[in-house]
Amino acid sequence: MSLKLGDKINLTIHDLAFGGEGVGRVDELVIFVPFVIPGETVEVEITEVKKNFARAKLLRVLTPSPERVAPECGYFGACGGCQYQHIDYAAQLQFKHKQIADLFERIGKIPADKISPVMGCPQPYGYRNRIMIRSQWNGPAKKLEIGFIRTDNKFVEDITECKIAEPALNEQITHVRANPPPKGGIKVVLRVQPENWEVPRDSFFQNNFFLLPKLVETVRTFLQASGARHLIDLYCGVGFFGIETAGVVDSFVGVEYDKLAIAAARQNAASRNIHNGEFVAAKVEEVLPELLRKFSAEKTAVILDPPRKGCWPETLELLRQTKPAQVIYVSCHPATMARDLNILCADGVFELAQVQPLDMFPQTQHVECVADLRRRN
Repeated sequence: MSLKLGDKINLTIHDLAFGGEGVGRVDELVIFVPFVIPGETVEVEITEVKKNFARAKLLRVLTPSPERVAPECGYFGACGGCQYQHIDYAAQLQFKHKQIADLFERIGKIPADKISPVMGCPQPYGYRNRIMIRSQWNGPAKKLEIGFIRTDNKFVEDITECKIAEPALNEQITHVRANPPPKGGIKVVLRVQPENWEVPRDSFFQNNFFLLPKLVETVRTFLQASGARHLIDLYCGVGFFGIETAGVVDSFVGVEYDKLAIAAARQNAASRNIHNGEFVAAKVEEVLPELLRKFSAEKTAVILDPPRKGCWPETLELLRQTKPAQVIYVSCHPATMARDLNILCADGVFELAQVQPLDMFPQTQHVECVADLRRRN
């Protein structure tokens, strides 16, 4: 069957790809469709045709899945922030587990039995403590749109509230709309400050307070299981992981290039009477070899919490050369994480013990993962 733009066809959805799109087939051609669920039969319209795949938009659901639910947000489908509000939350967790397992096996050659079930969030809506809204001038309508990038990635969807944001952020959205930016093209970051933590305006902090205790518990459990006595917390930001796990090691060092974040980390440690650690403002690759010599690699664990793009190749190579006893890798981007784990485990330098996914981002395609790697003797 030869498809062209604008064709309307009925399609059975077989899978849900990482990123949120459903997967169907016409002969050997894969067709990606958003806002569907495996097992459904749907009517779609072809919007893009390539050599090996096509994309389509959903027109209507002919045979709905029993896991289909009504989205809570009226902007769902137009706003690009959420991909899964049409799926029952328990099913979201199962789909994310399969996606992570498939991704890790394909990119990192990691067997599915290393991937634990996804920990769910106790509050699947109203959980985000940080959002970024944008302004865009709508010429034809002669108005300023304030909201989030649409699913088409071209325009801003004008919104008055966000269902996955904390209530305090929705109050801030109302304030921004009442006092709009002077023009289009301006980004406004709204944030709920974490209680008892010093966080500079542009410094990173986990965006979900409700599942944060489980994230800390996972990292602490992995760290205790290794028996490491020293911790090096790389890309430490405002010192969160080093401070939260200080009680299970003899000493720790946090490393972060952002000097404002390091100053905040020192304040955060002092306010909690944490005295067995220090924080260094430096590039990771410049200080890591010295730190591993100082602490003795066989007694040291390293926490990696890099940006979405993953670790610098130099950092991964340093870890392979210095061989600390344990590497705990925290990431919100499973694809780059799987790539980096594959590099760390190459030639048997490290062995992956477990990956624990946590749903820090309900209703969306994103998921946080914590990996426990051990040095092989």
